[in-house]
Amino acid sequence: MPKNSKVTQREQSHEHVTESVADLLAHEEPLDYKSSSLNVGGAAGKKVPQIEVPENDGRPAWNSKLQYILAQVGFSVGLGNVWRFPYLCQKNGGVVEPECDKSSATTYFWYRQTLNTTSTIAESGGLNIKMTLSLLVAWIIVCLAVIKGIASSGKVMYFSSLFPYVVLFCFLVRGLMLKGSVDGIAHMFTPKLEKMLEPQVWREAATQVFFALGLGFGGVIAFSSYNKIDNNCHFDAVLVSVINFLTSILATLVVFAVLGFKANIMNEKCVVENAEKILGYLNSNVLSHDLIPPHVNFSHLTTSDYAEMYGVIKTVKEDSFPLLGLEPCALEDELNKAVQGTGLAFIAFTEAMTHFPASPFWSVMFFFMLINLGLGSMIGTMTGITTPVLDAYKVQKELFTVCCCIIAFLCGLLFVQRSGNYFVTMFDDYSAGLPLTVVVILENLSVAWIYGTKRFMQDLEDMLGFRPYIIYFYLWKYVSPFCLIVLISATVIEMAISPPGYNAWVQELAQERFQSYPPWALAMCFALIAVAMLPLPVVFIARHFNLMSDGSNKLSVSYHKSMMKDISNLEEQDEARFILGGKPGEAPSSGPARKPFLTPGGNKPMDSLSPNICYGTSYQNAAISPTTPTTPSTPLTPESDS
Repeated sequence: MPKNSKVTQREQSHEHVTESVADLLAHEEPLDYKSSSLNVGGAAGKKVPQIEVPENDGRPAWNSKLQYILAQVGFSVGLGNVWRFPYLCQKNGGVVEPECDKSSATTYFWYRQTLNTTSTIAESGGLNIKMTLSLLVAWIIVCLAVIKGIASSGKVMYFSSLFPYVVLFCFLVRGLMLKGSVDGIAHMFTPKLEKMLEPQVWREAATQVFFALGLGFGGVIAFSSYNKIDNNCHFDAVLVSVINFLTSILATLVVFAVLGFKANIMNEKCVVENAEKILGYLNSNVLSHDLIPPHVNFSHLTTSDYAEMYGVIKTVKEDSFPLLGLEPCALEDELNKAVQGTGLAFIAFTEAMTHFPASPFWSVMFFFMLINLGLGSMIGTMTGITTPVLDAYKVQKELFTVCCCIIAFLCGLLFVQRSGNYFVTMFDDYSAGLPLTVVVILENLSVAWIYGTKRFMQDLEDMLGFRPYIIYFYLWKYVSPFCLIVLISATVIEMAISPPGYNAWVQELAQERFQSYPPWALAMCFALIAVAMLPLPVVFIARHFNLMSDGSNKLSVSYHKSMMKDISNLEEQDEARFILGGKPGEAPSSGPARKPFLTPGGNKPMDSLSPNICYGTSYQNAAISPTTPTTPSTPLTPESDS
């Protein structure tokens, strides 16, 4: 080796190598510690002779230090890291979490990783950062969509409304190809007639109608207020109701097909585990081999064979059978296991998807569908909040929308705590059920009994061009109020009988347990009911004593301007279309211009222009100003039955 090489000089001076990993990665020469002031062995200020290294001593060298490090890493990392180390971890202990082992991987991930939930509602646990950021992003999207208005949000609805159907159809096709999907669908269409006698079933069915159609939230009225005057609201109402019903059936088919697959998987797992128990009892002579039917093959044990074997053992060992710890492993029991609230989507359905081929793809599609559904509902809800205020008062739309979304985000922080899932249950039970029913019944009574069903039917006839079916008269005036009163009575009775509480995730038991609300939470439950219904009497009293304007003058002017603009635009296309009984080329009649409406039998001219037309449940018909000469208003007085 050359005498002037670095290695030779360091061997002669007995000095240690001082190159660091940082020097290697930075492609820098190592620090000359001899010339450093930190060198206590050398005299200060004394120059250390530099050692010259030849550029090429005949030996190949690395092009860079990084290549050397990567070569070392490639050499050291091998099968020992990927195979042997995990094997030793599994052999000698290893990441087994008791809470996960007692429940399931999906359940553990939902409660511990996603929600990181506390064991009681009294333990806040602080904010869940991931969920808080997700909440913020969601409200930013909703805010931007509402600010842009229906022109922009309508385009978004093309995707947000149609995409879930694509996903549901894909899931249905994939679900029907799974083993056991038919069992789930058959279970779906198997009625339990004894349940029909329980009032809770009917109460939950009615509440589901409110939630499914968005009744009482204001979103339906807000969206309808942007329709034209002659919009066929009768057709719209029937179409939306039918689509909503078919969507519920489609989604339920998908869920039960997947749950049928999951039930078969869990049932087969149950059969295998209990068959191993029976084999152990046979080998230890706890059970006699004579109890096993001769055609039973433990290596290919079917659910029917296990059911037969289970029945024989239970009959013979009647007294000591409970000590054996055998389970029936009935498919019906697996299908009947109910999962409450968010558990269906985030636990049961998700756990079933883990058994899908290409499960990550289906998981992404499923949760992306849920995001779209949630955003679509929130955009509609916020539109229902902002539209009546913007129509009635001079408020800057952008500022008002941003303020509403900020307030909603701050309120939503309650639900992204570690205990937030319990508050979701509380709000779902107490702020939506009873108050929503009260709002709907007051809407029904206001139209059917205060404004008048006959008057409302006449308004619809003027708008549609044909008279709605007479059955609507009796449904609106008698049947609906009666059913709603029964519903609200059943809700109050059930709330009085059933102990208020929630299902809490107990970490030690790794399962849910029912817990009663503490006194402060109980007070919060009743406060939610009161606050949700408070705007009704407050606004009524304020308007009764003229403390609050209803914005009737503004609505009247804006309505007439939009109406005249609509008519003028249509008149430009064909002026003769607005002449009663007129045809192109004929002279107009002496009466006022009337607009024909499309009826089931064709175009039919409207007989009269009612001063109380209900234009597609629009906010703009809230009141018509008496100062407008063209259409005098009629006060909202109870109609006579005569």
